[in-house]
Amino acid sequence: MAKFSNITGRYLYLEVDSVEYRVYMEEAGQGIPLVCQHTAGSDGRQYRHLLEDPEVTANFRVIAIDLPYHGKSLPPDAVRYWEQEYKLRKEWFMKFWVAFCHELELDQPVYMGCSMGGHLAGDLALNYPDEFRACIGLEASCWSGDMDQLIDKWWKHARLSNESKAAAMLSLCSPNAPEQRARETVWMYSQGAPVVFAGDLNYYGIEHDLRETAQNIDTSKCMLYVLSGDYDWSAYPAASQELADKVPGATYALMEGMGHFPMSEDPVNFKCYIMPVLQDIVEKSAPQKIAASAG
Repeated sequence: MAKFSNITGRYLYLEVDSVEYRVYMEEAGQGIPLVCQHTAGSDGRQYRHLLEDPEVTANFRVIAIDLPYHGKSLPPDAVRYWEQEYKLRKEWFMKFWVAFCHELELDQPVYMGCSMGGHLAGDLALNYPDEFRACIGLEASCWSGDMDQLIDKWWKHARLSNESKAAAMLSLCSPNAPEQRARETVWMYSQGAPVVFAGDLNYYGIEHDLRETAQNIDTSKCMLYVLSGDYDWSAYPAASQELADKVPGATYALMEGMGHFPMSEDPVNFKCYIMPVLQDIVEKSAPQKIAASAG
């Protein structure tokens, strides 16, 4: 008998800023919508273990996407992308996720992202607090430093092969991570278009900056959870905790023995840290369901 995954994959046609994108998405489960954003230069496969976990999907409709230009989400036909530099912009990034959730008619979804996706958790909680019931930032911080020189002189250097990107990502994985999972994480990076990773860093290391505004996040409208791995040298623990400390009502958890890609490099141990967060969201969502049914 054939063995199938319970994950369903399909494409959504989505318009953002008058451009139509063909966005690949995978989903599994039922309940509270949980939308997932991958790291810079990778794709939604990073969340495959979460999508296939019956304890998670019992209460959550988990949806992971390939951001346009990543994975199976090809560049849009309306853009002559080969004639222009790819750069991920903060305003577009936020509008994309709001449009995506509206298009699927998701009711107060939970947003979770890692690395650049983790940074976006804070930006969405600040700028679109009424759109999400909670935002979860994995390996998130207020700011990743001024990365202009690193992007231009390193990641765009003509003598660097696409293998350099994957090798650098391996250094961000924890030495405690199962080798198969760490190598799988790196493999995803080796398959991305060379220009995409550097372009994503425009948001991650230049446009994202919550140093002066993080304290304005209203967790009574949108809860913010921040988690970081102690082997992550990019969004290192002190930087992640600084973000949570600046936001009244936010929570922070240090994932011991974990690296920059917890959901893909070490999904078993990641579950120990993410399940209490998800359970907290379920418990806090219960009064909303009671009020909705009474109305």
